[in-house]
Amino acid sequence: MVVTRRERAQVHIKNREEIAIMREAGRIVAKTHAAMRSLVRPGVSTAELDRVAEQVIRDHGAIPAFLNYPKQDAPDYPASINASINHELVHGIPSAKRILREGDIISLDVGAIYQGYVGDAAFTMGVGEIPKAVQRLLDVTERALYVGIDASVLPNETKDVALTVMRYVQSQGYSVAREYTGHGVGRNMHEEPQVPNWWPRGSRQRGWVSYKLQPGMTYAIEPMVIAGRPDLDELADKWTVVTRDRSLCAHFEHTIAITDGKPEILTLP
Repeated sequence: MVVTRRERAQVHIKNREEIAIMREAGRIVAKTHAAMRSLVRPGVSTAELDRVAEQVIRDHGAIPAFLNYPKQDAPDYPASINASINHELVHGIPSAKRILREGDIISLDVGAIYQGYVGDAAFTMGVGEIPKAVQRLLDVTERALYVGIDASVLPNETKDVALTVMRYVQSQGYSVAREYTGHGVGRNMHEEPQVPNWWPRGSRQRGWVSYKLQPGMTYAIEPMVIAGRPDLDELADKWTVVTRDRSLCAHFEHTIAITDGKPEILTLP
């Protein structure tokens, strides 16, 4: 989700029944992840990963949340997953022409709608053998996700989550994508609150809004970590986002529910 700076908006607090449905949506996403992981290898196309993902989602009574997702000044998104390779940060469009090669890394992002509620999660993995330095980028990004989850406790605010992720990633020598953010998840894939992965100085003057965490709040945390500079570009397809310096990047995401204690991860098997 693109970061927007606007006035405070209403957050939909979920009840037990709603969270139970979201847990099932998340389980379907986790099953889809497992199916794609088993297929990732040199010679496989991203179109094949998309085909299998859509089949798993539909076989479990859900609908792909990304398929035909609208965007202003762009065609509707044409696939069920985002498949972003190497320097592609997010929203890579699957294609029969995009063939995975030994040493690539691929970020796979999936959303599923089950009984009107969304599950959303992502991961990045290597294709075949990858260098240790590249594996470290993946490890740090995944750890940043869990650092953000651990910070998602009362009485924190979304600002605290963002600062925790940012400080951890920067301490490891990497950059955080600034234009894209975690987000509320529920009946819609993108709801309030926004949960950025960084927080600027002078945020109040710049219109940034921090939300106090409440039990029943549900959102996706999704650190997007870049080996080089944080500057990004959007390709001509109006969807695929790449690093401007073409440095490698990684993306991990879970949907969680805030509780009175530890947050619950909803996108687990």
